[in-house]
Amino acid sequence: MTTDNPGETMRAVVMNGSGGSEVLEIAEIDVPKPGVGEVLIKVHAAGVNRPDVIQRKGAYPPPPGASPLLGLEVSGEVVALGEGVASHNIGERVCALTPGGGYAEYCVAPAAHVLHVPAGVSMEEAAGIPETFFTVWSNVFDRSGLQSGESFLVHGGSSGIGTTAIQLAKAFGAEVFTTVGSEEKAAAVRALGADYVINYKTTEFVKEIGNITAKKGVNVILDMVGGDYVEKNWIVAAVEGRICQIATLHGPSENVNFSRLMMKRLVHTGSTLRPRTNEYKGDIARALREKVWPLLESARVKVVMDKVFDMSEVRAAHDRMESSGHIGKIILKVAQG
Repeated sequence: MTTDNPGETMRAVVMNGSGGSEVLEIAEIDVPKPGVGEVLIKVHAAGVNRPDVIQRKGAYPPPPGASPLLGLEVSGEVVALGEGVASHNIGERVCALTPGGGYAEYCVAPAAHVLHVPAGVSMEEAAGIPETFFTVWSNVFDRSGLQSGESFLVHGGSSGIGTTAIQLAKAFGAEVFTTVGSEEKAAAVRALGADYVINYKTTEFVKEIGNITAKKGVNVILDMVGGDYVEKNWIVAAVEGRICQIATLHGPSENVNFSRLMMKRLVHTGSTLRPRTNEYKGDIARALREKVWPLLESARVKVVMDKVFDMSEVRAAHDRMESSGHIGKIILKVAQG
């Protein structure tokens, strides 16, 4: 292992039990050590994501072997290389998808999930790339097979996932529909290139999409809502449409009409990213490096930032996430000074 001697202890966000944001505290804990095929990153910033909130509440335990600390994405500097790592260098500015542990001054990540910070992207912005871009690429392009010329609907268009999905779908030639909950959010997602924006608080999106598409529907739907949206998605999906479920914020769907699924020959699939294998995530990282990094470096696609909080303000950052008032990414700045 090669290292710059980061020290024995570090500041990190820990949980004093499960519950509201008040369980989050700053503590001094041991610096992790990179294992075979891993790198140690001195963290500059970490992304705050809804799975962090769910884990804090006790409903999303980390997979076996992962850090119990919150934080699924970071930016920072490589300071140590585990055995067998030749793909990265000490001092390299990187962002990384992590299995956990991002809310800390140092974080371990599999080398295959670590990417250089795109040129022209700040370290705070880079911390907001991995979780959303890995998720969108995996579910919209790999799993659902969105193609140029197709139509695409993403619910929650102002979220980190939503703002990323809108931009990538547009960049790869799709017609983009999205739902949001306010006129402020509607203006923000239009600026990102969304073709049709529906405020679900004032307009019934099923009827509106039916009118826009002359009842032909949309080809691909990315949904984080669940609940009664399941059947609504089946109604607005085109024949042979694909729906991908990545969360169920409204809970399970109690009653759905499966005849819609059969008559339209729909595919309704779903996934969670965190438990997937390191090899699978490495494949996504390679695809992003090849197909998406040039878009970030040319500023055709950007990381939409909501607010940057100091790590000491982690409770406020989680409260911001739970308020659903954010537009884009919520970031914790970990580096001091």
